[in-house]
This record gives sequence, C-alpha cells and structure tokens, in this order.
Amino acid sequence: MVSVPQPPLPVPGAAALGGSPQSRPEQRGPEPVRADPVPPQDGAGPVTWLEPAMAANGIGTFDWDIQHDVITADDLARRIIGLDGARDRDPSAGRDPSAGQDPSTGTDPGAGKDLSAESFLELLHPDDRPVVRRRTRRAVAELGQCGAYYRTVFPNGDLHAVRFRGRVVPNQDGRAAHMIGFVWDATVELNKRLHADHLAVLREERTRFIKETARALSDAVSVYDVARVFTELPLPGIPPDGLVLAVLENGRIQIQRSIGYRDGAKAPDHIPIDSDHPATVALRTRTPIFLGSPQEYQQRYPQAWPLAEQTARCSWVFLPLVASGRPLGVCVISFDEDRELDAEDRTLLGTLGGMVAQSLARARLHDAEHELAAGLQRVLLPRRIPPLPGFTTAVRYLPAGTGLQIGGDWYDVVPLPGGHIGVVIGDVQGHDVHAAGVMGQLRIALRAYAAEGHPPDAVMARASRFLADLDTGHFATCLYAEVNVDYGAVYAVRAGHLDPLVRRADGTGSIQQVAGGLPLGIDPESTYPVTRFTLDPGELLLLCTDGLVETRSVDLDDGMERIRQAIAGPQPQGPGALEALAERIEATAADHHERDDDIALLLLRWDGPDGHRPRTLRRRVPQADLARISEVRRELRDAVRRWGVGELADTVELLTSELITNALVHTDRDAMLTARLFQESQEDAVGPARLRVEVDDESDLWPKRRTPGEQASSGRGLMLVEALSDAWGVDPRGSGKRMWFELAWAPTPA
Repeated sequence: MVSVPQPPLPVPGAAALGGSPQSRPEQRGPEPVRADPVPPQDGAGPVTWLEPAMAANGIGTFDWDIQHDVITADDLARRIIGLDGARDRDPSAGRDPSAGQDPSTGTDPGAGKDLSAESFLELLHPDDRPVVRRRTRRAVAELGQCGAYYRTVFPNGDLHAVRFRGRVVPNQDGRAAHMIGFVWDATVELNKRLHADHLAVLREERTRFIKETARALSDAVSVYDVARVFTELPLPGIPPDGLVLAVLENGRIQIQRSIGYRDGAKAPDHIPIDSDHPATVALRTRTPIFLGSPQEYQQRYPQAWPLAEQTARCSWVFLPLVASGRPLGVCVISFDEDRELDAEDRTLLGTLGGMVAQSLARARLHDAEHELAAGLQRVLLPRRIPPLPGFTTAVRYLPAGTGLQIGGDWYDVVPLPGGHIGVVIGDVQGHDVHAAGVMGQLRIALRAYAAEGHPPDAVMARASRFLADLDTGHFATCLYAEVNVDYGAVYAVRAGHLDPLVRRADGTGSIQQVAGGLPLGIDPESTYPVTRFTLDPGELLLLCTDGLVETRSVDLDDGMERIRQAIAGPQPQGPGALEALAERIEATAADHHERDDDIALLLLRWDGPDGHRPRTLRRRVPQADLARISEVRRELRDAVRRWGVGELADTVELLTSELITNALVHTDRDAMLTARLFQESQEDAVGPARLRVEVDDESDLWPKRRTPGEQASSGRGLMLVEALSDAWGVDPRGSGKRMWFELAWAPTPA
C-alpha cells in the first residue's frame, strides 16, 4: 500500500492573490522549481552578467512564495515599489507616521524585508488593487503568466507607476508554488501615455470648439454679434482672462466689445493705425504677435507699455483680422500669468483669427447693406407724422426678412386744406431697391395731388397716369381716404388694394367694403369710384398692406380675420393707446426671418371736431364735372347741419351754387370751394356763429353786377348774393380772385 501525503492546511492571508500556502513553515516540502538552471560556461555567463544588465536597465526581480505567502524582492525592486532602506528601518521615516499603516494592526505593510500578498496590495492605489488581484488569481489558477500597470504612493507623497511581469512556477505536485518575475518603473512611460491621452482629449475638444465656433459665427449677422460670439469663447487648453475685439474705423482701432477687464484697467481703444502698438503692428504686418511676459512687452513696445501695465496682464496675443487682403481689425487675448504658447496653441489661435475675420467681413457688409436699406427707406417714407388736431395716428413699417430688407410698401398722412387729412397706404410690386425708388416717386406725386385739393377719385386717377408715364414696368396697389375732421366723413378710393378695417365705438371690428379699380399704372385712363362712410368720435380706421395678413402658411381671409379680432373689443383711450394697439398688431405678423414681404400699417382714430378752431370744408370743383357740383352741394349741406347751424343750409346751398356757377362759366379752370364756421364759445351755451363761404378761381375778370329784365335767363346771381347774405365781396389774389359771402347765425332763445 502506497501512502499519499495529505494536502497542507491554508495559511491566513495567502488567498489575497489567489495562492494556497501550507500551514507550517517547517513543512515547506521540496524547493520550488523556479527555472531550469543554465549550465555554467567558461567566462562570463548569464548568471554573472544578467543581474548587472537588468540593474542597468532599471529592472528588479521578485519571488512570491505562494505556499507561505511571502514576497521577496531585491533592492532595486524595493526601490521601484517605494520600499527603500529608510522605510525598512523606520516605517515613519520621511513621511507621516500614520501614512500607509494597516488600520487593523497600526503597522506599516511595507516594513521589513519580506511582504505578504495583502501587505503588497496595501501599497497600491485603491483603484488598481482589484486589477492586480484579478490578474494574479487567474495566473495562479492557470499556472500561467500575468502583468499589469499599477500606481503606488511613495512615502514622500509622489505617485509612481510600476509595471510588473510574473510567471507562476508549480512544485513537483503540480500546484502553484512560486511566482517569479520582474518589475520596472513605468512612471515616465505612463506619463507619456497620460500626456498623449491628454493631448488627444485636448485635440478633440479643440476640434469640437472649432465646429461650435464656426456654427456660432455663421449665425452672427452684425458686427456686434461677431464681437459677442468672440468674447464668449472658452478657448480649450488656454482659457483667456481677457478678450477684446476691435475694428479698424477711420484710421483707428476701436473696440467693439471687451470682457475680463477690471474697473480702472481698460483695454486699449482708439489707437491710431500708425502708432507703435502691438495691435497696430500686427494689423499692418498681417502677422500675429505673441508676448509671453511683461518684460518682453516692455522691451519690444516701450511706448505702449504704460497703457498695457494698467491692465495687470502678464501675457498677450494680438491676432490681425484680415479678409480678402483687407485689414478689418484685431483680436486681443490676454492672460494673468506668463504663458509661452506652443505650436498647436498658435495654430488654434491663427485658425480662430481667420474665422473671426471672415465672419467680421461678412457682418460689416451686412451692416453696410442694412444701413443703406434702412437709410433709403427712412428717406422714402415720411420722417414723422405731424400732430393733427382731431386725429390720433400710429404707423409701422416692417421690412421683409430676405434680401436688402427694403421694399415698395408705404404709408402717408397728408394734411389737407381746412384741417382735414388724407391717409394713404400702398404697395409697389416687388421688395427691392427698384421698387423702393418707384414707391418714393409715386408717394410724392400722390401727396402733391392730394395737397392741391383734388377729390379722392381724381387723386387716384392722376397717380395711376403718373405711374404709367414713368414706364418702370411696375404697378402698385393703393388705398386713399380723405377724412373730414368736422364730422368724421370718410371718402375712400381703392386701386386693387385690401379693404380697410374699422373698429366701431361699441368695440366691434369689421371690414369696410370700398369700391375698387385697377392697380395703379396698368391703365392710364382708369377711373376709381368713391365710397363714403362715416366715423363717430373715438372710432378707428386701419389700413395695411398684404404682408401683414398673408403669408406662406396663412391665407388672405384668415389673415384679415386675425387682424379684425386684434382690433376688436374695448380699447383704452389716451395718447399711448393707439401705439400699444400698433405693437399688438405688429406682434401678430410673421417672424422677421419668415416674412416674404414687407409690411406697412396705418392706424387713424377720429377724436371728434376741435372746438378751438373754425370748422372747415374745402373742396375742388372740376371744370367739366357737373356731377361733382351736385356732390359738393350735398357735402356742404351735410357739413352745415353737423356744425349745428342747419337753419342756414338752404341759403348756403343756393348762394354757393351761384358763386361756383359764376366761376365755372366765366373761366376755363377748376374752382376751389372753402366753407368756414366761426363760433363764439360761451360757458354752458352755444354762442353766435358766422359762416363764411369762399370760391377761388384763376380768372382776372371781375364779376359785374347787372339788372336783368323779366325775360332774362341770367344776371341774377350777384343780386341773390347781395340780398340774402350779411356781407359779400371779391378779393384779388396773386393769380385770379376770391368771391365770398358771410351769413350770421344766433341761437334761438330757450
């Protein structure tokens, strides 16, 4: 019978790295097989030169007795893992006595010549222990090899990296007995890897930074937007403490925006381009300037140093902004400490400067075009709407979101004789510079026709003929309305334009239908019917162009309904109420970038007649328009009744007909009728009034009073005027004459 030896009992702690040590050191059994011995040779063999060669290359050796859980290492290996002689002699030498101590025993795991597996693991960085433990256990279980990087903290606090490579050697029973191997200091190697990883991460961040910066600069529209984007850049790897974007204007570098400069330490501004300043030198030479210290700045640019010294900066970068060979400005990047930039840093900054320069050139072109368009539009549109007694107005113009942001939409308010006003809204075909030019000519012509006193239909017909004679190839839609300040009557004509909207006193909003004609400029002989409607005091008239109500996603009917709802409802009165309503209507328009057409808006509120001035009616009577004579008589009768002197209506109509007939029969020009009521104001009562009617013509021939016979068909006009009026006369004018009469009126006693 053959006796089989029993396996030894395990020793506590040996399983830390996966070993199975025996229970008693004195029963260690046969010596472990570490390696096949090399037969000795003559001269220097491996046994004699291997150890010096390994030491010369910084390689130490170790032997882990797995069965007894003892790790033995040579001096070089101990130094590599941080166990020098001082530490062996005094666990607390050169460091905090409590550092690295086992919390259960209070002893230093590295003290002494030998280590246990658990003591060795205590020397490792906590994050690396599981990796080393896992790999050694697998090697012990498989009787194989293992290796790993790990970090260890030296007694002085330095973090070192160690790399080991070990091989498990079995005993004659086939069990893992020893692990023998090498260790070497991999701190430099690991630092290189960490540095390479850091550079890779930094390059990735900078690539992402370039993409994000390019995207942000592409969205920048104006010079201010470019300056804002630049001064908010993070610059990965070289975070700046101060950023300045300055542009070249009128031979000087002027700051657009800066950030990071404390109170009392301002960035350089308004620097002449020919001065000896690094910003101007960089711009003149088209070359970036890097100043790594205050001493270098002071040495190279002594004249500029006193100003730079106030900023308390220690290093600077001046990037010239040049696009298409044109100097545009300079970027200044500054730091609070001395800084020498490497090649990659300078490449990044050079790339950034080029991007900013291209964006700045595009933004300056946009600003110039925008200023040109805005200036042209300001010149073509009314500069301001003058105060008009009895009326309150609010106007808006919104350019299209594409192109030069200029177009052919316009509005106008024309003061007319007698205190009345004419309101115009129009839209010339297109929204470009040509359309804007045609609009400017048409607006001035229409304004002149209205100011001459022509009735609305004549104003529109003449404007259409004028546009056709220009032969621009453009047509225009337009709406013109004459509003009587005394009784709120509106006489409107429409040339292919949108109908106006009206908000009544009860808060309801509606579309006011107006008879229409062809757009202006299509047929020079077009006629335009007049539509008459009235406003009560406080009621509102809205005129707009189609850009406000019609978009790609909203049709015309829905847009008109939206505006009708916007003006409906109770509205506050007062000087600012109409402006607030205009803002609210403007907010319903499409967003600026989505607008395909420009927008013109005019709001007019009739506040009622002004009691502090004479009430006036002024009308032009054409030479060959008999229907117009009848219409003027009807308007005069209505006005007299609204003015509160209706008892004079029959007499006024008769005498006025005589004066107009006399002017038209004896001249070949139009006549101008003006009626004014002068009334004395009394407290809590209506005072006496005086009505004066004037008819102007351009003839120098004065009327002659005649005595007609019973059978005469004419000659009685002046007799009627003299008999029925309280006063009458004829006054000369610069060209022509003025015939007039007056009627007195007194209130009936109660």
